[in-house]
Amino acid sequence: MSDAGEAGGAAVSDEMDEARYPERASESDTGSSSPTKRRLSYLAVVVAVLALVAGGLVWLFQDELFHPFGDARACEGSDSPLPKVISAGGVPIPADASDIHYATENGSARVSFLSRDVADYLHRAGLVPQGEPLFDETYGSAYGLGSDESELPEGLCGPALRGPAWDYVPRGQGPGVNVLVERSPIASDTLRAPARVIAFFDIR
Repeated sequence: MSDAGEAGGAAVSDEMDEARYPERASESDTGSSSPTKRRLSYLAVVVAVLALVAGGLVWLFQDELFHPFGDARACEGSDSPLPKVISAGGVPIPADASDIHYATENGSARVSFLSRDVADYLHRAGLVPQGEPLFDETYGSAYGLGSDESELPEGLCGPALRGPAWDYVPRGQGPGVNVLVERSPIASDTLRAPARVIAFFDIR
């Protein structure tokens, strides 16, 4: 048989094999591209893992990424960080203080916190002498907030101060601190428990 005849016979045989066993043809056609497909699959897995890790890191360090100075207590726009233990007017805020937020601007600070130990803080800050009534007008006055009103100073973030409230003003020399405190809406001679406090003081 001639070479041409043999080639023709081989071609006919191949066509018959493809017709009889189509999966063989499919395997031979895709055999060359399977390594590429595998590489793409591995790449997709790697990208998915990296995205998952990156998302986890963003979630884990969101306070450091999205707050000034990496401090979750600092409000947007603050220009100076406050220490871990905040001293308002030279006196540390209560040890049980929670839900703390602060804003700083041009050497002044506004700090908001929640505490059950506000009376002691007022005494330590020199705003109310030990043994004196908390609401003696010698040391402060009612602040203009009704019981159904609330207020948050500009630039400060977090929950607002609720009325009724009392405004304590500094006395004597020194840097001092001005403090707004939530009063009880039921008993006029006591504070809320816990009470929201907003302290204003200089940090220069």
